[in-house]
Amino acid sequence: MASHLKVNCDRSAIVEALALASAVVPTRTTTPVLTCLKLTAKDGELVLRATDGQISLALSVPNVEVVSEGEALIPADKLGQIVRTCEDSTVTLEMDKNVATVKSEGSTFKIFGYDPKDYPAGRDPQPTGAFEATAETIRRLVARTIFATAVENARFAINGVLMERKGKRIRLVGTDGKRLAVAAGGCTGDGDMTLIVPSKSLNILVKMLGEPDAKVTIGKAEGQAVFQVEGTGMLVTSLVEGTFPPFEDVIPKDQDKRVTFDAADLATAIRRAALLTNEESKGVRFAFKGDTLVVSSRAPEMGEAEIRVPMSGYQGDAIEIGFQPAFIVDALKVVDGEQVMIEMRNPQKPGVFKVGQEFTYVVMPVNVV
Repeated sequence: MASHLKVNCDRSAIVEALALASAVVPTRTTTPVLTCLKLTAKDGELVLRATDGQISLALSVPNVEVVSEGEALIPADKLGQIVRTCEDSTVTLEMDKNVATVKSEGSTFKIFGYDPKDYPAGRDPQPTGAFEATAETIRRLVARTIFATAVENARFAINGVLMERKGKRIRLVGTDGKRLAVAAGGCTGDGDMTLIVPSKSLNILVKMLGEPDAKVTIGKAEGQAVFQVEGTGMLVTSLVEGTFPPFEDVIPKDQDKRVTFDAADLATAIRRAALLTNEESKGVRFAFKGDTLVVSSRAPEMGEAEIRVPMSGYQGDAIEIGFQPAFIVDALKVVDGEQVMIEMRNPQKPGVFKVGQEFTYVVMPVNVV
């Protein structure tokens, strides 16, 4: 392919694509070409590629006029900074002899790039067992699990999100050892697949998702997960090694106290009670009795709070149980607008928060003074 690339880009489209591709680019590396983006203009399309050795991303940039086909390898940070500051609605990118020229009305920048041949050769993987889900389904399932996922835990397998496909159902599972989030949705086809996907990869995938009904094709190839997003591009990621813990065993089956709340109303009460917590007393007390939930907190030398929340349909004996407020609010935020059922057994056993068959959240209690 000729090296003299020239494209006219819609500024907002290229800015968005550069920001997304740059999220993959490593901040520290001994390999300078990995700090670059590879641009390929071919068949009327501009594709941006980025990799950090673990994640590889190929993005199709919309609203581009290809004047001359070719390839370029340009430092990601400088290219992104320059294009963001362009005030014109159209930006022209041109590459000649490894020097990139960025032009818009009244400005010209030249950036020293690299020979595109020096970039790691990426092969298009051939995934097996691929299935499809909508962008909206993937966006919802990731949001409902990724917040509960461990960060740099010694139990390596829980540093990612478990993606489990069985027939026409897909479940995502995240845990950090203190809480567990399980979210379910629909997908196409038949067959089973299990992947543990790094959180960073899923955060990038979510940013790739466009229209709610766009198709996301998910497959496995040579120990990697492959996500093809309709109209956007492809993400290939290494998987988290190890065996995910048997999470089904953690979900209590013998809860005998339950009640349903509007998620947003409950979250508001918990946030208010949490205003009077500190490092020594992080927990918030939940007292369920009759037709009222009392959410209370107490911090020495600070004060105390008591928020009363009406409840109806409470089943079971009265109970007082403590939870870390941030853990509960994290879950309620991702089911905003839904009715959430709380199930409990006793103050020493986990509480379970459910939205139908689609979301289950198990959280360990804490002692409250």
